Amino acid sequence: MKNLKITALLAVMAFSPFYANVFPVEGTSLVKVLADAVAWKSESIDVGNIPQGKPKLIRFEFKNTSKKPIIIENVAPSCGCTTANYTKEPIKPGKTGFVEASYNAANAGAFVKTVNVTTSDSKTPKTLSFKGTVVAS
Repeated sequence: MKNLKITALLAVMAFSPFYANVFPVEGTSLVKVLADAVAWKSESIDVGNIPQGKPKLIRFEFKNTSKKPIIIENVAPSCGCTTANYTKEPIKPGKTGFVEASYNAANAGAFVKTVNVTTSDSKTPKTLSFKGTVVAS
């Protein structure tokens, strides 16, 4: 009988309105909140036609929309023909930072390249891309 009373009490507490407001019910998911910590000006850039044999610098800018500093932990270009540079110091809330990719336009023709960026707010890399056409000189 005592076990039945305890079980009934636990069941009532489990469905109690007291616990209804423990978790937010808004349409915002946790993934969306984390993704919004860094707002990229553009995640994909079309550089158009570029001359062969001249490296092209592509700059991706972002704003820290969180309430804590963000650090760029890793920047990984997709191939050896692309090098990267980025903001090295922590980006304070409300401030901007950048990731730059320098593409060595050695071969004529269309191209699509990516740069994966990992920040302190998310261990899942953000993929930035740029495309264009290398015109033979």
